[in-house]
Amino acid sequence: MWLVRHAATALPTGVCYGASDIPADPVATVEAARRLDAVLPARFGWRVSSLIRARQLAQALQARRPGLAAPVVDPNLGELDFGAWERLLWDDVPRAELDAWAADFTDYRPGGGESVRMLLRRVRHALRTAMADGVDDQVWITHAGVIRAVRYTLQWGSAAVPPDAGHWPRKAPAPGQWVCVALPDTREGWDLP
Repeated sequence: MWLVRHAATALPTGVCYGASDIPADPVATVEAARRLDAVLPARFGWRVSSLIRARQLAQALQARRPGLAAPVVDPNLGELDFGAWERLLWDDVPRAELDAWAADFTDYRPGGGESVRMLLRRVRHALRTAMADGVDDQVWITHAGVIRAVRYTLQWGSAAVPPDAGHWPRKAPAPGQWVCVALPDTREGWDLP
């Protein structure tokens, strides 16, 4: 499975954005599609987040491969919703709220938005669907939080939740980059919690 992060946005560094429908930089998107097209297999199944920055990359890839079928637009691949924190500078998020999230990393809802447990639940649903598709090569055009959720699930299992932020994957591809992961050979044990 190819986990592709959308291209960079025009937002300044340090802005919290998750579920906000922020477009990606058009030039960076075309460049990401060019690099991605060079390494993807000829045939693959694919899904894309419903957020515009991910859909832009899917459209740019389709422009390079005219015969490529449209991807499945899957809202389960959307970024974590940071609620009232959306579009704030991370430095402007009240320290007490960040501390509350750190104290209850799995179930705290940043800015009143979505918890990590909620993100894991929907990403695991998408994973289960992808595994049931029976397609060997799959591409998801998505976001850093979703990619981290997939990596966490593949490492710790479909029912695990992080006991604290230290157990959550730190690494995610840079904008316009990707990582390849192997899905389990079996769906056994992949029931949603």
